[in-house]
Amino acid sequence: MTGLILLGGIVVLGGLLVGIFNKFAKNRNMVQDAWANIDVALKKRHDLIPNLVNTVKGYAAHEKDTFTQVIEARNAAMAVPKGDINGQIQAENTLQQTLKSLFALAEAYPNLKADTSFLNLQTQLTEIEENLERARRYYNSTVRENNTYGESFPGALFAGMFKYQHFNYFEAAAGEKENVTVDFS
Repeated sequence: MTGLILLGGIVVLGGLLVGIFNKFAKNRNMVQDAWANIDVALKKRHDLIPNLVNTVKGYAAHEKDTFTQVIEARNAAMAVPKGDINGQIQAENTLQQTLKSLFALAEAYPNLKADTSFLNLQTQLTEIEENLERARRYYNSTVRENNTYGESFPGALFAGMFKYQHFNYFEAAAGEKENVTVDFS
């Protein structure tokens, strides 16, 4: 009889551990899937930046420091190892800041603001940023679920054993939280 109770206890405990392990795996996979959606939008943004820089260069060639900063930030973002989501978030926030300086520069050149190539690139970048924002919201919700489970009971008890990974939120970079109005008309 006690052997049967012991066996039943082991089966229940084993089932509980399998459930906890599966929850960790599910959460990690959801975060990685959500990041893949962000990665697609980031690649589109990375591909658009050289065209944007070259268009602005045509009007403001003497603003070399700004162009260099944008390209260096883009290259740094592209060089982050695949799978280093937290590193990618930091690099993308830096890139976002340098893009702001590029658009601020464009404000000083009325002919550039009227250039159809520049306007087309601006429209494309706006669409990419809107897609990125939607993907970022989904990613952050999956990160919240993952982190909450890994830091609460019973997940916290088994986090080390099941290789729980804490993920950072993909939040707006410092200075990006304020509403910025850029008018190219």
